[in-house]
Amino acid sequence: MSATSVAVPLLDLKAQYATLRDDMEIAVKRVIESQFFINGPEVDALEEEIAAYSHAAFGVGVSSGTDALLVALMALDIGAGDEIITSPYSFFATAGVIARLGATPVFADIDPATFNIDPAGIAAAITPRTRAILPVHLYGRLADMAAISAAAGEVPVIEDAAQSIGARGPAGVAGGVGLMGCFSFFPSKNLGGFGDGGMVVTNDNALAARLRILRMHGMEPKYYHSLVGGNFRLDALQAAVLRVKLPHLDTWSAARRRNAARYRDLFGEARIAEVTLPDDVTGHVYNQFVIRAPERDALQTHLRENGIGTEVYYPVPLHLQECFGYLGIGPGDMPHSEVAARETLALPIYPELADEQLRSVVACIDGFFHGNGRS
Repeated sequence: MSATSVAVPLLDLKAQYATLRDDMEIAVKRVIESQFFINGPEVDALEEEIAAYSHAAFGVGVSSGTDALLVALMALDIGAGDEIITSPYSFFATAGVIARLGATPVFADIDPATFNIDPAGIAAAITPRTRAILPVHLYGRLADMAAISAAAGEVPVIEDAAQSIGARGPAGVAGGVGLMGCFSFFPSKNLGGFGDGGMVVTNDNALAARLRILRMHGMEPKYYHSLVGGNFRLDALQAAVLRVKLPHLDTWSAARRRNAARYRDLFGEARIAEVTLPDDVTGHVYNQFVIRAPERDALQTHLRENGIGTEVYYPVPLHLQECFGYLGIGPGDMPHSEVAARETLALPIYPELADEQLRSVVACIDGFFHGNGRS
């Protein structure tokens, strides 16, 4: 590690917890004393709060972001012979849930400027077997939902909003635009719990009721099963923690945007032309601040050696994953996703970053390209 650099972790959850410790302890103690650990009043309250925040009528808390996507597809009776159009540049769960139900993931390449699915690709991929469109609001930026909805026509749109709670765009708020929106409360998310958790939001009352039944093994009333569902329930402890955090979410998102703006200033001052920064768009909540850079892997090594945390999301696009080989999609078929997988690198962006840390990140990148950072 250089003597002049400052250590910068990719994420520092302890810094956030330090500001909320007392309120967290009160919330957790409240659940412990109630001895109501699965669903219940805390989950009911969180569902109402997240739904209102997302401009949706109903929220259904579930066990993870993955299970939110899975139960959303189950609610539409997705199964063998069905096709779901989605992005090849996302976390595995986006396509994994489709395959788990026996349906076929159909990939449409991304827009290289946004990292989100290209609406034109969706329009070209629709067939009589298409049962849903599953766009991802990647890295905290809302996909072009107006164009996606236009391309989808009568086909339902389910938003993978796992990284984008609170993100906004011309079409509305993440999760509240499509038929259903799916959130993750994994600890590293902008609104993260103390473990796994997720939620589906919707404006459809009948669909919300079906989701609630499906998350309880298809059971309503107790021991009577009209559907085959799963164990997708949300823990009350997670709900209580998230309810403490939710009122702070807009402040944290604003801090992420300030850090992104500061990065742009610092990169501009350093004249690091080799690096491409994410677009400056209104409503971005920066779950990640992802740059493009030549010699990405060597740059990441240089940053790590200087105490700066980074992450590559995602080194192998979904269409090239071994488990999806049966789809017959090969290298070169999704060129924008493949280039993104080779060039992108996420830098620290969490709200509590100090200016000294932001300067250290940019100075280290400057040293790699303009100093003696290359090996």
